[in-house]
Amino acid sequence: MQQRALGRTGRTVSAIGLGTWQLGADWGAVTEQDAQAVLAASVDRGVTLFDTADVYGDGRSESLIGRFLAGRPGHGVTVATKMGRRMAQEPENYTPENFRAWTDRSRRNLGVDTLDLVQLHCPPTAVIESDATYDALDALVADGAIAAYGVSVETCAQALAAIARPNVTNVQIIFNPFRLKPLDAVLPAAAEAGVAIFARVPLASGLLSGRYTAQTTFAENDHRTYNRHGEAFDRGETFSGVDFSAGLAAAGELAAALPEGVSLPAATLAWIASQTGVTSVIPGARNVGQAESNAAAAALLAGEGGSDFDTDAFDSVVREVYDRDLRAAIHPLW
Repeated sequence: MQQRALGRTGRTVSAIGLGTWQLGADWGAVTEQDAQAVLAASVDRGVTLFDTADVYGDGRSESLIGRFLAGRPGHGVTVATKMGRRMAQEPENYTPENFRAWTDRSRRNLGVDTLDLVQLHCPPTAVIESDATYDALDALVADGAIAAYGVSVETCAQALAAIARPNVTNVQIIFNPFRLKPLDAVLPAAAEAGVAIFARVPLASGLLSGRYTAQTTFAENDHRTYNRHGEAFDRGETFSGVDFSAGLAAAGELAAALPEGVSLPAATLAWIASQTGVTSVIPGARNVGQAESNAAAAALLAGEGGSDFDTDAFDSVVREVYDRDLRAAIHPLW
């Protein structure tokens, strides 16, 4: 498993990390036993980055991670949490007092005095562009409540605004074969500034898992049921904003271009991680099999495993499918 520099923090994190939204049970029920098994399988395979948020299961994801890491002294895992969605996402709610309250709650959930990395959780553009936002975050660093901070964003313009800030450690953005706009300006800007990029929703909410068909259904409490058109939060968070049927067709084309023995999710994760400027890819996993499959993508990235997978050849197919079938359907801000 490759370990890469986390911005200017002096830390390193794995090229394949673990997103833990699903451990909060927002993708259907996940038992504590299954969640702990996913965390263990990931760490045992070299994963050193867990991404979570204070609203995933109203803190359940953070608490599960905290209990797991407490039993693994010297674990070497960086926990990146997020804050800012516990109240209405209005600029006036992003105050130093609320930042303090949110981070204090996450510290309790995770069982730590200092949070490794806190990211603003897709806040309004006005918050990302405000000097006061970074003054408040700098104060939390100075007080020892957090070690570093970053921003999770919805749009490329927001990403570029965050990257321009001198103390931003990372930007988290949706990036996958269905969402290529970050290649144009965001990844080059991040690489030049020494800002880490976390690629989230890398498998397009499972569309790029290769497991779904037109007959696939999801639980009522799964956002892939209740947020397909942005009913609960930004539509881009669900299937990367791509129509389910169009996404299935595009995923089928990508899978057909792969050599025998190489799965679509492994190829996708390896392709994302191979892009200049990407620090870590953070797929989710609801069971040990998915966690193992995600981590196994590191072998493709390293050119190991005896497969005929060629990142450059897959890159050509990704761009062809995107330009022909998806570009026109993607919101221009993404």
